Amino acid sequence: MSTFRAALVQMTSSRSVADNVATLDRLVRAAAAGGATYVQTPETTGIMDEDPQRLFETLTDEAGDAVLAHGRRLARELGIHLHIGSLAIKVGDGTKAANRAFVIAPSGEIAARYDKIHLFDVQLADGQVYRESARYVAGAEAVTVDLPFARFGLAICYDLRFPHLFRTLAKEGGAEVLTVPAAFTKPTGEAHWHTLLRARAIETGCWVLAAAQAGLHENGRETYGHSVVIDPWGRVVAEAGIEPGVIFADVDTAEVAAVRGRVPSLVHDRPFELRAAGRVAP
Repeated sequence: MSTFRAALVQMTSSRSVADNVATLDRLVRAAAAGGATYVQTPETTGIMDEDPQRLFETLTDEAGDAVLAHGRRLARELGIHLHIGSLAIKVGDGTKAANRAFVIAPSGEIAARYDKIHLFDVQLADGQVYRESARYVAGAEAVTVDLPFARFGLAICYDLRFPHLFRTLAKEGGAEVLTVPAAFTKPTGEAHWHTLLRARAIETGCWVLAAAQAGLHENGRETYGHSVVIDPWGRVVAEAGIEPGVIFADVDTAEVAAVRGRVPSLVHDRPFELRAAGRVAP
């Protein structure tokens, strides 16, 4: 099978896990009704809360997470591969969490987990400050997973700015589809979202599927939206706006081999050394 129908679920997650589960249920069902066999949701599907104390009073470990449990039931009922873009999952002594993606098989079993490697610790020009490392533990493993229609490489949001991860997923990992569920801020999304996603597709000759958070959240954060599907040539083939909803794309993995045949950059790597030439005299 070289072609499958993918759906990206765009959400405006809140502080209420119950409300987010209800939204997830509605939109994933709409995706399945539209013929999707692979459905992806955004980063932090289960909760968006910037208050650490309140957040950790709500979070559970993986076994107790209500969103994951409901997602597993949905995948089994609908017969789909459901990729929950990420959930905040308590780990260790419970004082920090993993920002963890789950790919769920139609059986309801978890086919793959991925913990976000690169944490968003930045101060934006408008004064917004984000310190993911204060709440999350960074992952240490790149992950691919074989689904019946393609090999997928998993990433989350800020990972997008680290091209070596995606090259590794494609070249060493054999990924044909790269996934980037995200909660991009509005300023960084407006500046870089499309450019970075298209670059990752072009560099690797992969499809890129990126479901996003969108709009003004209950916690006051504003995310960019524009969930997008990009083909291996770097063309946008489906894109959402800034409202919750679902977009669809028919993904033909045969295009991966075709594009890589035209521009075989994955096999053209050459070893090199860095030499500092020193400062030129004025």
